[in-house]
Amino acid sequence: MFELYEKTSESCSKITTNTYSTSFSLGIRMIAKDYRWAIYGIYGFVRLADEIVDTFDRNDKAELLEKFKRDTYEAIEKGISLNPILQSFQKVVRQYQIGKDLIEPFFNSMEADLSKTAYNESQYGEYIYGSAEVVGLMCLKVFCDGSDEACNKLRAPARSLGAAFQKVNFLRDMKSDVEDRGRVYFPQLDLSQFNEDIKQAIIDDVKNDFKSAYDGIKQLPMSCRFGVYTSYIYYLKLLEKIERKNAKEILEKRIRVANSEKMALLAKSFFRFKFNAL
Repeated sequence: MFELYEKTSESCSKITTNTYSTSFSLGIRMIAKDYRWAIYGIYGFVRLADEIVDTFDRNDKAELLEKFKRDTYEAIEKGISLNPILQSFQKVVRQYQIGKDLIEPFFNSMEADLSKTAYNESQYGEYIYGSAEVVGLMCLKVFCDGSDEACNKLRAPARSLGAAFQKVNFLRDMKSDVEDRGRVYFPQLDLSQFNEDIKQAIIDDVKNDFKSAYDGIKQLPMSCRFGVYTSYIYYLKLLEKIERKNAKEILEKRIRVANSEKMALLAKSFFRFKFNAL
């Protein structure tokens, strides 16, 4: 009956993903069924850690994150956890040989969120790597069935895609990051001087990440290419909407893509994929 617990744990990761992110959920549903549980497992783990540092304000977040970190490594070592999210994640880690070299930087970035409110260029790069690029590399491990050779070939574009997603999130969430958490992620950015030139410089940087990522998406296995491309198209659309807003609007409200727009993007993506027009 242990299989029932594993199935239940995987369902918890799936529910967490679907609850917190409609965009990633849509992309995951477009990859081959055999891989979905693993991507849900990664995202559920990442989402839970992010919630600890962002929303668990009534508790000692540092203590909770440290416990979560200890529990994560114990689950990986023993191959079992009573936390269903960690049970699902450890199975992914062990099956696809995801190393501590990807997990530890993620925790470093989460720990930074507990105290840092501003970043210089070097710290910004480290945070992006740990909070987003390593997540892309974890997913790449799954897509490539743990093959080091295949992963190394696509490592750079996978990092670029993770970075692009995170930077778009930073732009989208600038208002809540500043007002609710006192954070400014973009290096040495004085929000009182945030203007069109600074906004455009950030957007141009993100566009370069997307361009680098696109070359890698075209080389992904067919089992996952459409799903990753779907998420890519959604975030690219979000960046376009942000670019059309002025700097003041970005600081005043959260920009989003409506569900109806997401469905239209999905249809367009499917057409391009089906006719090999990526």
